[in-house]
Amino acid sequence: MADSICRTLRDGALEGELAPTLTIKDSLASPFGFHLFSHILLQLSSHVMAQKSQSQAIVIVALSRSPSSYTALLNMNGVDIASSNKWIHILDCYTDPLGWKDKTRKSVNVTDPSHQISLATSSYKTVKDVDKLFSVITELGRGLVRENKARFCVAIDSLSELLRHASLQSVASLVSNLRSHDQVSSIFGLLHSDLHEERAAAVLEYMSSMVGSVDPYHHSADGQRGYLENSLPEQNFTKGKFNVRFKRRNGRVRAMCEEFKVEPGGISFTSVSSGDGTAIAGLLPKVQFNLQLSEKERIDRSNVVLPFEHQGNGKPIQIYDGRRSLEESNSEANPISSVKKEDSAMGEIIYFRDSDDEMPDSDEDPDDDLDI
Repeated sequence: MADSICRTLRDGALEGELAPTLTIKDSLASPFGFHLFSHILLQLSSHVMAQKSQSQAIVIVALSRSPSSYTALLNMNGVDIASSNKWIHILDCYTDPLGWKDKTRKSVNVTDPSHQISLATSSYKTVKDVDKLFSVITELGRGLVRENKARFCVAIDSLSELLRHASLQSVASLVSNLRSHDQVSSIFGLLHSDLHEERAAAVLEYMSSMVGSVDPYHHSADGQRGYLENSLPEQNFTKGKFNVRFKRRNGRVRAMCEEFKVEPGGISFTSVSSGDGTAIAGLLPKVQFNLQLSEKERIDRSNVVLPFEHQGNGKPIQIYDGRRSLEESNSEANPISSVKKEDSAMGEIIYFRDSDDEMPDSDEDPDDDLDI
């Protein structure tokens, strides 16, 4: 499944369509979102280097990690830092996001760590200005790909940090503008969902074509969840479940789940059997109406009397179904001699079949539950 995400981001956007967007959600119960973010970043980097990706460059918007940490990450995984400057650029929103350190440097001599970074890096010191941030990201991307029709990928390591400094509307506008930009191939970002209201997470999920939720690993030995409320199991410190919801262009939603394990050499994934329904139970998108009935609603529904339904007056129910025997047909050969119902104060409609082979009427009651 993680491979499916990487392939979708690698293949990029079709002509005239929005760029595929992935939002990774984690929480304090399973804080492995950045591990998954790093895994996807490394996979896309390898595709870009091998020229197997629609995007020819990557712009990393660093909000929660220093640029030096990305240098170490890429270097540790065998990426040539010297040549990577041609296809990767870091927009440093981490070192001085609000420009406060500039004021400090006027009175105190502070070394600028950006000069010690090997990767191509640009500082951005007005994170609150999201419109300007969009312009800077697109300018950096165009500077990397150079060609007019070439595309680049945008990686945002913390949407939560953006939401700290800017409004939800402006952050949503940034994502929307990036998706619709004709040179953006794909977008992926990380959101710490437990730090925000449900509305913020719902808006970003709505704007994403893929949503990945990082959930704790629950050890189930007897069918019950082994997750303790007061203390996390040992497995939750190294393992977890990655639930992903893919939104297709035709409107359908496909849900998948994988287990992952964080190891010193990286992160590994194992598929979850289809019989494990608990992994996919909560993946359906949240709607504003309830699709299930409560016990009281079921009882109330069963007590509703439908039109023409038997009222239960105690008399035997005899419903004509067009299948009377030959004796009954002969006894009713003369309509004048037909017997009227005891309680009937009105006329009757007497029906004669043309032959015994005639099929039952279309208004028959196969379930025998209507007063007709």
